[in-house]
Amino acid sequence: MTKITTYTITGTKDGEVELPLIFSTPFRRELIHKAFTNLTSHKFQPQGRHPSAGQDVVADSNDPPTGQGVSRVARAQGGGGGRQGQGAEVASTRGGRQAHPPIVERVIYKKLNKKENKLALCSAIAATASKERIESRGHKIDGIESFPIIVTDDIESVSKTSEMNKILDALKLSQDLERLQSRKPRSGQSRLRGRSKKVGKSVLFVTKDVSNISKAIGALPGVEARNVKDLSVLDLAPGSDAIRLTVYSKSAIEEIGKIKSTHLEVMGKTQ
Repeated sequence: MTKITTYTITGTKDGEVELPLIFSTPFRRELIHKAFTNLTSHKFQPQGRHPSAGQDVVADSNDPPTGQGVSRVARAQGGGGGRQGQGAEVASTRGGRQAHPPIVERVIYKKLNKKENKLALCSAIAATASKERIESRGHKIDGIESFPIIVTDDIESVSKTSEMNKILDALKLSQDLERLQSRKPRSGQSRLRGRSKKVGKSVLFVTKDVSNISKAIGALPGVEARNVKDLSVLDLAPGSDAIRLTVYSKSAIEEIGKIKSTHLEVMGKTQ
């Protein structure tokens, strides 16, 4: 078992704790990516098209269709309207139907084996102890000595943003929040559609109780908190890009140690 230093909310060392066996799980980037892709599909909303979309117009082809010196495509009828004589209704024309429109019956919910999902989660949790992988994702972690970052359970009682800012300063995590402020506004189509600002991901707090800390981080861009029982690959590797800067409470580490998986049983017998 590996021992890791724990910190108080003021940034001072509090002692050491033994990391659970789950933190010895090998890093599986391809499995984390697969789990993220499949879990993301669970949020998709089925969509379809109106059965008569693009066909609400009177359009017929010539009868007979040949020998008239014009193409056989269906054309809008009428007595002099704006679209009289224009190709309409069929897939290759302006305002016509789609050739193969989406249907609500399409299966978009991707399933994932339970063992694969559990192994991907364990691998993502274990990777939060790797300084190299956290840095490779772009997080600023200068001056932080040990990973994963574990703090006392006092973090769960913090409910004010001013207190949280002091804690982030004490744990040397404010530099990662400042990284998000350097992002430039987006231009083009995304700006026209109201998506000019894109907020990145910063610190993730994993605790046993998030009722108070959720209030404290509400105004901090990129900072999130998750209950250890609800922890997912979607939280630890947003965008399937492993791995995220994560802060655990002592209680959360104890709960993580209770996770059961087949590969952990095998690892436990070999050690």
